[in-house]
Amino acid sequence: MSYRGCAAAIAVLAVIALSAGTAGAQTLRTPWGAPDLQGIWDFRTITPLERPEELGDKAFLTAEEAAQAEQETIQRNIDLWEAEARRTEAGGNVGGYNNFWMDRGTRPIETRRTSLIVYPPNGRFPELSEVGAARAEARRTYLEEHPADSYTDRNTSDRCIVGFNAGPPITPLAYNQNMQLFQTPDLVVIYTEMVHTPRMVPLDGLPALDPSIRLWSGDSRGRWEGNTLVIETANFSAKRGWIPLGSGGSGVTSTENMTLVERITRVDEGTLEYTFTVTDPETWSSDWTASMPMKRTDSPLFEYACHEGNYSMPGILGGHRADERKAAEAAQQQ
Repeated sequence: MSYRGCAAAIAVLAVIALSAGTAGAQTLRTPWGAPDLQGIWDFRTITPLERPEELGDKAFLTAEEAAQAEQETIQRNIDLWEAEARRTEAGGNVGGYNNFWMDRGTRPIETRRTSLIVYPPNGRFPELSEVGAARAEARRTYLEEHPADSYTDRNTSDRCIVGFNAGPPITPLAYNQNMQLFQTPDLVVIYTEMVHTPRMVPLDGLPALDPSIRLWSGDSRGRWEGNTLVIETANFSAKRGWIPLGSGGSGVTSTENMTLVERITRVDEGTLEYTFTVTDPETWSSDWTASMPMKRTDSPLFEYACHEGNYSMPGILGGHRADERKAAEAAQQQ
């Protein structure tokens, strides 16, 4: 079986594993007869995108292991909530938000898979391609010496341009892990809570944009395959450099030639199955596919204000300027 065929088969199995109520879900239709995917959907989970190396070939947790992971997460949240406040010390690790601001969820996905990545079978990113490895090494080397020469040295999440979990593709991380989906007969809108990015997906056969036109979230076109919405996205901006934070390895970013295929299926009244395949030969040696459920929620989307005016950026750049002055003064004294 070809790679694409194998990846597609695995994606189908992921849907089947969660689809005890699929037949009933197909009665959920819009007034014009399309599957109804509308609503606000929560994609929090403690299942990691990439399988931890120490789990090796272990693809699924037992019911007991999943329950233990959930309880450990709950207890960690309690411990952090009850811990005494610690004062930040100059020159030390200032950290980030405390746990009050995090909203990672407490449960693994229902299938108890050990990763959201379903292909390759080891649940991990493919090896970097030769050009991808060289680019990642060059990026690491550059950032060691130039972490904040300019705001352009910081990633798009630091700069409040693209949400680090909002995608596309959507990947769970940290907080604001909700998206709202709207439908008309000719258009789907995917609106993420993180950075409030509305992605317009035409369904009417509108031609793709010229390759010279590049967008932060790419250019998306959708179609129905049975009861599944298929969205193909290309024309990403070269400035985007996407990779889920905390995954994929230091210095690794996607390229402007990355293409993305997302599949969204209504599994039951309260669940969407969201599956995506990333293709970027200039980064990875093969395609890779991930799949996860999104749960219907009655909670509203909250306002997202990023850095409240992006105050963190002057702090990052100002701190680096202070380090440069300190280094220059030390050099003069030698």
